[in-house]
Amino acid sequence: MSTSIPGVPWSSGVTRDQAGALVVAGVPVARLAAEVGTPAYVLDEADVRSRAAAYRHAFEAAFAEVGAPGVDVYYAGKAFLSVAVARWVHDEGLRVDTATGGELAVALRAGVPGADLGLHGNNKSDDELAAALDAGVGRIIVDSLVEVERLAALVRTRGGAPAPVMVRVTTGVHAGGHEYISTAHEDQKFGLSLAPGTGVVAAGWTSHRDATGTPPTDARTEDSAAMVALLAVLAAPELRLLGIHSHIGSQILDPSGFAVAARAVLRLRADLAARTGVLVDEVDLGGGYGIAYLPGEVPLDPDRIAKDVAASVAAAAAELGTPLPRISIEPGRAIVGTAGLTLYTVGTVKPVQVDDETVRLYVSVDGGMSDNIRTALYDASYHAEVVGRLSSAEPVLARVVGKHCESGDIVVRDVLLPADVRAGDLLAVAATGAYHRVMASNYNQVPRPPVVAVRDGEVRTLLRRETVADLLALDQG
Repeated sequence: MSTSIPGVPWSSGVTRDQAGALVVAGVPVARLAAEVGTPAYVLDEADVRSRAAAYRHAFEAAFAEVGAPGVDVYYAGKAFLSVAVARWVHDEGLRVDTATGGELAVALRAGVPGADLGLHGNNKSDDELAAALDAGVGRIIVDSLVEVERLAALVRTRGGAPAPVMVRVTTGVHAGGHEYISTAHEDQKFGLSLAPGTGVVAAGWTSHRDATGTPPTDARTEDSAAMVALLAVLAAPELRLLGIHSHIGSQILDPSGFAVAARAVLRLRADLAARTGVLVDEVDLGGGYGIAYLPGEVPLDPDRIAKDVAASVAAAAAELGTPLPRISIEPGRAIVGTAGLTLYTVGTVKPVQVDDETVRLYVSVDGGMSDNIRTALYDASYHAEVVGRLSSAEPVLARVVGKHCESGDIVVRDVLLPADVRAGDLLAVAATGAYHRVMASNYNQVPRPPVVAVRDGEVRTLLRRETVADLLALDQG
């Protein structure tokens, strides 16, 4: 007999058995540790699939209600990508967004058709662009005027059909959990600004700069960088303008920013149509929908965010007098984040006197910042529990730390753990399905953990554990 665990951000398939041990999709954590070792990333396959389907159904229903011609939901490969996960989300009707040639290669190996793929990136290489053209990707999201020119030249050299292009714009909306993951404010590397006059600098027209290229003939000095890029794409016979792309950040829990961004992007679409007669078919409003990392936190609900975004788009289109575009969105970590946990084994446990009144228990595990850099990088907060047994000991203030040579090697900064936590205990950190394995490193020459999928009592390795032999194989001596 197993019991569910309300209020804690485990995946939907996580329960505790009568002995108090965590069970993931029918697999006890003791069995996982015995079969695959620790540390290990554990993904609940059914949870990933159900979240993917929930977002697709919610957005299709919401935009059908306001009369939009269609919706595409893109899984963010940067959150976590493997051949199996790409297949899961594509099976559930999602497309896949990639940000590098490596992510593109994984999605293609999974059998995702090129038409269902997108390629992002602020500094794509010619090889990456060529790979996207060879694969027939459904859209290349251009991020600068220089890239417009480079992509057009590449198509000219190679021949073939015009490349399908979206232009990424920055709306000025600042949203997200940390400055480094807010991606639509002006002073950062992504996209092309909507601010008037920014097209002058973006195109290198000023007298104190070398020109980066020839601006389109109908560009004006008061134009935004975004407008100049759209005009440049329309002027290039090698490119086919699909639409406009916006992404305002990541780990967003307040949906109000999407309404502001949608209005700005639809106005740009209307301005382009008034200027050129071309009303682009598609608008991508990005995503970055937030998840719960701590007990009691409330993630964005797919139905709520879908209805809010649909209402905002419909209102903006009506105000501008333009028909609704096809919409695409990118839920990001909301698909895979909560579906994952990281399983560790406890090693050294050390009480430390912090001040006259406070003792903190430092609980060291067999991983650390090499498998979860987000605590150190973003000051991210996580929840951890002893998961191999129940304890009647009183909870004490603890800090879960790793084995690396850094005082900043912290996995969970503050958490209450049982006072009798000891070496050999299994400890799990919740909500680590996104941005953990993909950001993992070999710091201190520590091999990266495996990723295993669990479903209906079965365990399957998606990415095997690295070994010291793998590390030595890279060293050419």
